[in-house]
Amino acid sequence: MIFSSVFFIFVFLPITLLLYFVMPKPGKNLVLLICSLIFYAWGEPVYIVLMVFSIVYNYISGIEIDYHRRERNSGRMRFVFWLTVGVNLAILMFFKYYGFLMENINHILPIDIPYKELALPVGISFYTFQTLSYIIDVYKDNVKVQKNLINFGTYITMFPQLIAGPIVRYADIETQLDRRKITPSGFGNGIAWFLRGLGKKVLLANNIGMAYDAIAALPDGQMSVLSAWVGCIAYAFQIYFDFSGYSDMAIGLGKMFGFEFMKNFDYPYISKSITEFWRRWHISLGTWFREYVYIPLGGNRGGTLKAIRNIFIVWFLTGFWHGAAWNFIFWGLYYGVLLLLEKYVLNRVLEKLPSAVKHIYTMLFVLIGWVLFFSPGMGDALSYIGAMFGIGANGFADAAGIYYLYNYALLFVIAAICSVPFTYRLFSRTVFGGRRGKGHTAVAMGVYVAIFVLSLAYLVNATYNPFLYFRF
Repeated sequence: MIFSSVFFIFVFLPITLLLYFVMPKPGKNLVLLICSLIFYAWGEPVYIVLMVFSIVYNYISGIEIDYHRRERNSGRMRFVFWLTVGVNLAILMFFKYYGFLMENINHILPIDIPYKELALPVGISFYTFQTLSYIIDVYKDNVKVQKNLINFGTYITMFPQLIAGPIVRYADIETQLDRRKITPSGFGNGIAWFLRGLGKKVLLANNIGMAYDAIAALPDGQMSVLSAWVGCIAYAFQIYFDFSGYSDMAIGLGKMFGFEFMKNFDYPYISKSITEFWRRWHISLGTWFREYVYIPLGGNRGGTLKAIRNIFIVWFLTGFWHGAAWNFIFWGLYYGVLLLLEKYVLNRVLEKLPSAVKHIYTMLFVLIGWVLFFSPGMGDALSYIGAMFGIGANGFADAAGIYYLYNYALLFVIAAICSVPFTYRLFSRTVFGGRRGKGHTAVAMGVYVAIFVLSLAYLVNATYNPFLYFRF
């Protein structure tokens, strides 16, 4: 089940909201837990057992860690902690990386071990990181152990952010699990967030994605320079509006149930450096790696060499987290190298450059990074990048490139306009408050109704409606 579906919007969500609001306060988390398990089991019924195991196992482990701390038995506490971390990572590794490992063993060694590709449990990377954040914070005594199984299960399975984030750390919503307040204005704000995300996903990401898919399907050697750039830019817009749209819908749904989730995207395509780009892109993932990997490794303390080592470890893991393939690993290391260059070599040079030049520099390397990300393998990535710069390309421009540029030019312009904060600020200032602080509520409602109606009209007949990050 996905948010951008007619069934979710008109059946699942209304029923869940109705049950949630008629239930007395002590039972609201139970409603959320049950509905979230149904939401997860809708498309992955066999993996509901894995989800329940993860809830119960980490709940018991948290209590056991806290018990050994109170008993001042640090040895037992460390043993339970590392065992729990190991079990969580082992489950993730088995389902996500087993096939990758076997494929590489068969390729390196003169053997052929038969293996079966396992279906990846949807959202396993996200909810594994959430369970780890809880266990690590309990171990460090940064949060109180959660002794209410319903509350803990709600945190792990909460359907608004279960499948594709944002990654919600337990410390961020610890108090909200017991005490949260839903107001009419907060609920309305949640609807606005949801509709903006729906529009991003359905009206922009889905349509731009069709251009990328068509260009990516061109046979080898038949892609012109123009086609390669149009396809790459189309993918850049698709993944941004797809993932940020999902995150906006998740944040909006959270607000409807009284939860506040962190913002996951902050207009990354306006960045003037790769460092700034990663402060604005997938913020919850960057925060997780900083808090639970980079800082525990020592961060930038201990000298330059250790800082470089720590950055490479973080970006190797970031790439590997995204997928069990070498192109994802190289994608992560690619950004690790760029960030190190900016930190130790280019920082003074970038400061002196005009803003426009810095923005072009950033977007050039971001687009090359997306090629590494979307390509099936490194050979395909290098061929595509070569075509972008005229190496092995079918000329500068061909009929396909001109066709897709002409037909999607307006959509590209709209996507670019919606990728900058000025657009939303202008809308907010015009609609919600003029110079005298008087808003135009009717205009705002008209805009959101239009987004909803247009999105719904698209969804009724659409056959193309994937969420890209579901496979991570």
